[in-house]
Amino acid sequence: MAAMTEGLSEPTDKSIAENEVAAPDGARTYRARVVDYALILKPRVMSLVIFVGLVGLLLAPGTIAPLTGAVAVACIALAAGASGAINMWYDRDIDLNMGRTRDRPIPAGRIAPGHALIIGVVLASASIAAMAGVVNFMAAGLLALTVLYYVFVYTVWLKRRTPQNIVIGGAAGALPPVIGWAAVTGTVSIESVSLFAIIFLWTPPHSWALALFSNEDYTRAGVPMLPVVAGTRETKKQIAIYTALMIGAAYVPVIIGLSGAVYGVAATVLGAVFVRHVLRVWRDETDKAARPMFGYSILYLFLIFVFLLVDRALPFAF
Repeated sequence: MAAMTEGLSEPTDKSIAENEVAAPDGARTYRARVVDYALILKPRVMSLVIFVGLVGLLLAPGTIAPLTGAVAVACIALAAGASGAINMWYDRDIDLNMGRTRDRPIPAGRIAPGHALIIGVVLASASIAAMAGVVNFMAAGLLALTVLYYVFVYTVWLKRRTPQNIVIGGAAGALPPVIGWAAVTGTVSIESVSLFAIIFLWTPPHSWALALFSNEDYTRAGVPMLPVVAGTRETKKQIAIYTALMIGAAYVPVIIGLSGAVYGVAATVLGAVFVRHVLRVWRDETDKAARPMFGYSILYLFLIFVFLLVDRALPFAF
């Protein structure tokens, strides 16, 4: 969940505080230590997880006390950070062999691996307990499922064994809006599942765009991402297929009445731009077109969920 699987990793994951942490351990500043411990929670990834979870909460029918809603969102955030910390602990050998991740706090030697594991377990346990005690058991159960699925199914089992790691593991990253919805309603409905489907189908093209221009890194680290196993052309084909499925899923909220025409128009425009990026990747003999596609895919998901809220908020939406 912390990374919405591998796909939401930053293309260049250098430490924000690399200049501060270059000094010997005894000379490192307090601020640098805090930054390093924050980095193992993957804060940039966490921000998108929080946002889609919040959208699920705000779109849900019914009401929730502001304090309870704030606790629900905080629990989603803590669980996302916990998943990121455990993922960094487990994948520290992979991170050390990849250019975009070797400066992370654990492979760079600035944080002991055991510290990250302890932080992850404590935060995950606390967030699930708080969700159960303050919000409801359905939301807590979904939160626990998300963390366990991300850690054990994706990180431990799938990531190093199959090129379908992103596809199957993507379920963990797609659950936050369902959790937000359940925090209000105590249920899982077709509306919340439609939000899940958008993120689930978005994850492969987003992640494989990253994999295309990080192919050498993944090859060196021994991670069987699709470009490593099946080659560039097959990866581009799968990106096109999942993009088509994702665009179709983006219209489901309109079909089931969760959103209206304002969102529908936005989804059409955003989808058209996404297709334009996919076509550029398809025609490109290098990995250059994959980089802007990766960046746009993050913007796409963010704006899709923004317009879900806009459509709900506008008094003239229909």
